[in-house]
Amino acid sequence: MATEGLHENETLASLKNEAESLKGKLEEERAKLHDVELHQVAERVEALGQFVMKTRRTLKGHGNKVLCMDWCKDKRRIVSSSQDGKVIVWDSFTTNKILTASGDGTCALWDVESGQLLQSFHGHGADVLCLDLAPSETGNTFVSGGCDKKAMVWDMRSGQCIQSFETHDSDINSVRYYPSGDAFASGSDDATCRLYDLRADREVAIYSKESIIFGASSVDFSLSGRLLFAGYNDYTINVWDVLKGSRVSILFGHENRVSTLRVSPDGTAFCSGSWDHTLR
Repeated sequence: MATEGLHENETLASLKNEAESLKGKLEEERAKLHDVELHQVAERVEALGQFVMKTRRTLKGHGNKVLCMDWCKDKRRIVSSSQDGKVIVWDSFTTNKILTASGDGTCALWDVESGQLLQSFHGHGADVLCLDLAPSETGNTFVSGGCDKKAMVWDMRSGQCIQSFETHDSDINSVRYYPSGDAFASGSDDATCRLYDLRADREVAIYSKESIIFGASSVDFSLSGRLLFAGYNDYTINVWDVLKGSRVSILFGHENRVSTLRVSPDGTAFCSGSWDHTLR
């Protein structure tokens, strides 16, 4: 019996060593695609100056923390949800299918009218906190992030994970595709936002400052993709130059954690939701 137990331990150790070896080879293949850094390319691009943004309207109606919101495709209406148990449609909102993330470590695609589960996505090792659909013209994929510190890209037709990234040091609270669909950004409790290039299959930029010590709860790109808006747990919104990696603006106004934000479809405004019960 003792010999049998030793043999099993040796087998487990050899499998772990093989896994580490394969992981090393994968990193070597990724490194071959690493021909230039993003900041080197950005040296040829003119730097962004400081610009001023201000609140246009505060939407009041929720009785507790605002958890999630998004713009409708008509470029005017907004839908939001809150811990008060309400989903408020500031005009109207309809859809046929919905993609959800869950605390059971899965994502699921549902038919809203019938309530039928169309596809499930398994791969995360902990709660899935966020997801984002790829721009419609780039294909049937979406990206998800979770408490396992992983960002995973999925094929909606097969239900399989096709790319995975694990460079954050804590929970990933938000993911958002770049407008072209060739990259995505993430925001994490490690107080950083990161940019991943799907074609190069690697992280290409980190957006952080030593003075930022609170987690990033929500991220979104400007219509052009040059700016990255990020809401933080210290009640602020930081605006980053995607190419240069520098912060170009910081917005104040909320009185509690910024839990969600979205840029309008026409790119002329963005809306943020907070645990202070307001949208701005």
